[in-house]
Amino acid sequence: MNLKVNWFEYILGDEWIITSAGGATGDAYFAQYNDKKLFLKRNSSPFLAVLSAEGIVPKLMWTKRLENGDVITAQHWLKGRELKPSDMFDYNVAHLLRKIHQSNELLDMLKRLEKKPLLPEEILVDIKSQLVYAGELGNLSVIENALDVLERELPNVQYDHKVVCHCDVNHNNWLITEKEQLFLIDWDGAIIADPAIDIGMLLHWYINEKDWATWLQMYGLELSDHLQIRMKWYVISQTIQSVIWYKSKNHNKEVEHWLNYLQDLLGKP
Repeated sequence: MNLKVNWFEYILGDEWIITSAGGATGDAYFAQYNDKKLFLKRNSSPFLAVLSAEGIVPKLMWTKRLENGDVITAQHWLKGRELKPSDMFDYNVAHLLRKIHQSNELLDMLKRLEKKPLLPEEILVDIKSQLVYAGELGNLSVIENALDVLERELPNVQYDHKVVCHCDVNHNNWLITEKEQLFLIDWDGAIIADPAIDIGMLLHWYINEKDWATWLQMYGLELSDHLQIRMKWYVISQTIQSVIWYKSKNHNKEVEHWLNYLQDLLGKP
């Protein structure tokens, strides 16, 4: 058993069974003792406390600082399931995302954590710099065409009202409990930006285009030309970044999938 798990046993007691919860950082764990269950994480952002208070993530039970400076958080573990793609066309999903985007508490906390609003021109500069080190990716016609679109539409995607964005509204990050409580988890990538980042990803991935206006009505927005342009711009940029990331991990199947998705996206009016 590794040192991290030993620290958790020191805090909780050796009667707890501690197992890895996986994840990109490897710093998340499940702990169980009889019918008690906790979700533990090492060095979570202070943002977690506000998310818990707002009812956006499962309740934060306690926070402890270890002698080595690490901070351990424990959340109540609730029985439930991840949403399915077909579940995303639901009032509660639209309502929770709107609540997140309208929360001044979340916005104030990210500002206190010195997060600056992310601008589309900064995203484009970052993509170009990543492609310099991405080998042949930058020479692919689909990537070149996508960059041309991002450059051309840059003046048309400016939007002043910046909010807290989750940036990974994949259906796997939405949890619904047995008591029908809905949560959005995994906030490590949260930023301050145009809400079209979250809305665009969700609509393009999960909602039939003929139903976009209906979903947005549940969210509280009208489907305008400007919103459509912004959503598509951010989905294109996020797709390029996904291609670059999967290429860096040598996940060729995923690279091919997202390149095909990007090609289809560029073909849509």
